[in-house]
Amino acid sequence: MFNKNNNSKNTLLDGTTTLLDFIAPSALKVTPNYIQIGEKFAKTFFIFTYPRYLSTAWLSPLINLDEIMDISMFMHPVDSKDILKNLTKKLAEVKSQIFLQGERGLVRDPILETAYKDIESLRDKLQQGNERFFKFGLYVTLYADTVENLNEKEGKIISLFESKLIYPKIALFQQEQGFHSTSPLLLDKLIINTNLNTEPLSTTFPFISSDLSAGEGILYGINRHNNSLILFDRFKLENSNTVIFGKSGGGKSYFTKLEILRSMVMGTDVIIIDPENEYQYLAEATEGSFFNISLTSEHHINPFDLPIPTEDEKPEEILRSNVVSLVGLLRIMLGGLTPSEDVILDMALTETYASRDITIDSDFSKATPPLLEDLETVVGGIEGGENIALKLQKYTKGTFSGFMNKTTNINIKNRLVVFNVRDMEEELRPIAMYVILHYIWNLVRSKLKKRLLFVDEAWWLMKYPEGASFLFGIVKRARKYYLGVTTITQDISDFMESSYGKPIVANSSLQILFKQSPSTIKTVVDTFNLTEQEKYLLLQSGVGEGLFFAGIKHVAIQVVASYTEDQIITSDPEEILKIEEAKKEFAEAWEKENNSQPK
Repeated sequence: MFNKNNNSKNTLLDGTTTLLDFIAPSALKVTPNYIQIGEKFAKTFFIFTYPRYLSTAWLSPLINLDEIMDISMFMHPVDSKDILKNLTKKLAEVKSQIFLQGERGLVRDPILETAYKDIESLRDKLQQGNERFFKFGLYVTLYADTVENLNEKEGKIISLFESKLIYPKIALFQQEQGFHSTSPLLLDKLIINTNLNTEPLSTTFPFISSDLSAGEGILYGINRHNNSLILFDRFKLENSNTVIFGKSGGGKSYFTKLEILRSMVMGTDVIIIDPENEYQYLAEATEGSFFNISLTSEHHINPFDLPIPTEDEKPEEILRSNVVSLVGLLRIMLGGLTPSEDVILDMALTETYASRDITIDSDFSKATPPLLEDLETVVGGIEGGENIALKLQKYTKGTFSGFMNKTTNINIKNRLVVFNVRDMEEELRPIAMYVILHYIWNLVRSKLKKRLLFVDEAWWLMKYPEGASFLFGIVKRARKYYLGVTTITQDISDFMESSYGKPIVANSSLQILFKQSPSTIKTVVDTFNLTEQEKYLLLQSGVGEGLFFAGIKHVAIQVVASYTEDQIITSDPEEILKIEEAKKEFAEAWEKENNSQPK
């Protein structure tokens, strides 16, 4: 409340506007059980009774309730001497009642005996100075846009409290006083208090807010609600998979690079499929491997490569699995297959491998896998396979022949490996991502190692049922091979339209949502069952702000990096240009210094 001095009494008459004029509502209507403040409606409750025991964090469900509300607590200390006198008197009364019941031969009253023990225990604690006594008032004011909505929230609040044996009441005919009591004015206008000692009173502090941390692992960000740390070890969760959704410029890449850096510090190997060349500088900074996959690139991957069988895998299982994967790849390459073509290809792939002595009965660990041109030759010799062979020529002898009709010449040795497909023609990009993913999967299956796989702009794969199915198969089986798969996309609509979109999300223990566009927000809300407040949070989020899901729990997250980390992972074009300019100046200075030294 503001006190106006004599000089300001007539400011309104003088035409001068004060702060009170700005913050005051346009109208105020007081009714027996609610207040209307402008276009909003408010209702105040008070707590009038508590159970015998109050558990820690009993206020947590209320505070984390997704509703607009004000909560006020008032604690009035009471002199312990007066309380001790009253407790001693009450103790004598209860003891007398217990004695009289015994004299009359009545059955023991457990209520009286419990009361006696509680009073005696409290008296002892007060005498020893371990406890203090307070008159405690707890008031809650709810807000809503309509009276009907306010009544619905009222029922929710009352049910929440009563489930814990805590009973609230509406401040009938005292709504104005209740509103003042929950305003930040430090005024207890209701003065409805309950006697509580220190122990139960302490259960109300601190205000408990949504906390989401495993207490170990890497730092993902800061909880925007209470500034606590969001720490998780992906490999300690139900599975190690993650999905990341957000519009361009929302902070997806920044968050991903930060997780990669911190995961590498924890001893994790990282593999990235990069469709937009966003991770090259990160690979250079960490001395990782960077492979550019394109029609003119010197790096090649043969899709017919086979993984080395592990102890628990049979060679025939690996061969059959590889044939199935290749059929999926060929469906994308050839624009679909008829049922007869599917049978022909299945037969041709088996014969193609057999031409290199790779069969279900042979030891093919040291065999040289065939090439795509070998498949073309075999399928062309099968009745009905001529048309397939003709289509394959585009990839063996035609425009796309420089892509995957060659022996694999990639050797992965570094902790960080990036496969860049930016320079690949748009038509071939999903095919390239499928081939790379197939190669990575074979590598993962061959040697058990702690790894993370990041598939950026995964919607390229999700456009095709075969690509989506293959990605989902890896996501589903990743945990067995100590692999965590991160699926990243900005086009959530295309992703979720796939029949494998929701299963991939469901098989990911961590889900991160960054800023969303109005055109996609409905899909996000429906997929993750978001509230209206969370919806607007995602629409209005800044860079690096969003929602972090771990199972059914989620909190608002703010991604925070150190200066050194920021210099390595930044995606800001302006910052990147500055870094490149600094690198150039450093190189020139270094060269100049070396040339100036006498030989």
